[in-house]
Amino acid sequence: MLRYVIRRLLLLIPTLFFVALITFALAHAAPGSPFDKNENRPLPQSTIDRLNRLYGIDKPIHEQFILYMGNLLRLDLGSSLVKDRTVGEIISSQFPVSAQLGLQALLLALAVSLPLGVISALKQNSGVDYASMLFATIGTTVPSFVIAIVAIYIFAVNLKLIPIVGWGTPKHMILPTIILSLGAMAFLTRITRASMLEAIRQDYVRTARSKGLSEQVVIVGHTLKNAMIPVATILGPATAGLITGSFIIETLFSVPGIGREFILSINRRDYPLIMGVFLLYAFLIAVANLTVDLVYGLIDPRIKVAK
Repeated sequence: MLRYVIRRLLLLIPTLFFVALITFALAHAAPGSPFDKNENRPLPQSTIDRLNRLYGIDKPIHEQFILYMGNLLRLDLGSSLVKDRTVGEIISSQFPVSAQLGLQALLLALAVSLPLGVISALKQNSGVDYASMLFATIGTTVPSFVIAIVAIYIFAVNLKLIPIVGWGTPKHMILPTIILSLGAMAFLTRITRASMLEAIRQDYVRTARSKGLSEQVVIVGHTLKNAMIPVATILGPATAGLITGSFIIETLFSVPGIGREFILSINRRDYPLIMGVFLLYAFLIAVANLTVDLVYGLIDPRIKVAK
């Protein structure tokens, strides 16, 4: 197991390299410069050229990439081209906000989707089942920004119950957390229901029932554990995505997280910050996938790490 974990961690190196290569090329392919976006006080071209030389943006893109990778090997993500701060400082100050929002949304999604999916499967074709599937369908098909706009209009503009701008108090966290959790909640409900329906039709469940075991023991002790394997598969990447930050939700509610900062960095052509956030997201996705693979063995002892 230890050798497997070490091998997977070593595979992070080429993975992050190709993520950095593709992201670097796409970011620099966009027209414009980080220093010509100030519409109120546009800089003279001579000043823009001098700043490009100062930050090395005037060099060929392959030379810029080599310099960036050299700094990255020293764990130096560089400095923001727009803010007077390093990328590491920006991420360390704003990532905890996104992580808090993501964890809250994840816990809420799990608290609702797992019981709802299990109950929906046990009461297939009942009113509860149809209601849960309607919720899951709406949650997976309606974009989160549409739900967010409707919620803002109802609860903030009309009813004036909840503030919609800022972060730090429970009232500020209610709407962003609920709306961010809806997509994961709906998808996990569908996966849980489908997994439970498949598990309860297996031979070992019929055998357990024929032995006279109570329905509660059959569901909790035999069915639920195996039904959680597909759920764990998508839970890892979903967790990384929620924790890294929802770009749309953070922008709509002005949450000072890394997702909102990433959107601003794209508009400003802040290349070091774009690279830093992308690499962080890729790292979290890789770690989440590794965690899922390890959790498989805990959920189902039949699954072992192959050589």
